[in-house]
Amino acid sequence: MQFKDLSYEQDGHVLTLTLNRPERMNALSRNLLKLELPEAFRRAREDASVRVVILTGAGEKAFCSGADLKDAAETGSIGGTKGPSQGPYYRGTPTDFLHVGFDKPVIVAVNGMCLGAGLHFVADGDLILAADHATFFDTHVRVGQVFALESIGLMRRMPFGEVMRMMLLAGTERLDAPTALRMGLVSEVVPRAGLLQRAKQHAATIAEFSPATIAASKRAMWEALDRGLFDALENGWRYIYAHWDHPDYVEGPRAFAEKRKPQWTID
Repeated sequence: MQFKDLSYEQDGHVLTLTLNRPERMNALSRNLLKLELPEAFRRAREDASVRVVILTGAGEKAFCSGADLKDAAETGSIGGTKGPSQGPYYRGTPTDFLHVGFDKPVIVAVNGMCLGAGLHFVADGDLILAADHATFFDTHVRVGQVFALESIGLMRRMPFGEVMRMMLLAGTERLDAPTALRMGLVSEVVPRAGLLQRAKQHAATIAEFSPATIAASKRAMWEALDRGLFDALENGWRYIYAHWDHPDYVEGPRAFAEKRKPQWTID
């Protein structure tokens, strides 16, 4: 498959995916939603040489302006699947592929405006970086759409009242990068010129660690958000117990004691 709206570039163990529609402020076309993004993450999931994924947008104006409303006007549908959910969560959001067995770390580098469906990437990514000019807002209700999926994801990262404010003010007020950092929506703010370099620096660091350990740790943490405390701890212990039989459980301490670089097992 040849990518048209998405750039797929791998350097060592780090894969950089770039939403490549700067003329449309990287709006999510049906091609991106239905074909290219799912295919890119499928490839990344199945390729053992990929250990970390960086997701960003082309240009400096916008990271992602949400669903492409031009597509919606022409087809009568923004995307997704009409009707009840076919599983434990809604099918049809831009980040479904992050919930279906994608255990590799995803760094989201927000390089400009992030709104609407673009907020899914922020809500569902693992490490969120923002350029100092990035802004976050939502315009669903302004254009007659319900803001109910992005908002639920965002409430796991930032206060309920601030998500409600974002919905009600519908883009007339924008959350700037320093405020997003203070609220916990992003974990780091960097100068715009150094955003991708910083993301790649973090990715290179993460790629040095045990892929199996990161995958189990990531699953335990995300799954805990849908469980009570006791159940989440029990689930976490299950991942710990299972990992005791993995070669990396022994290799990590052994390499540390021998003062050498670990040789991780790639499952």
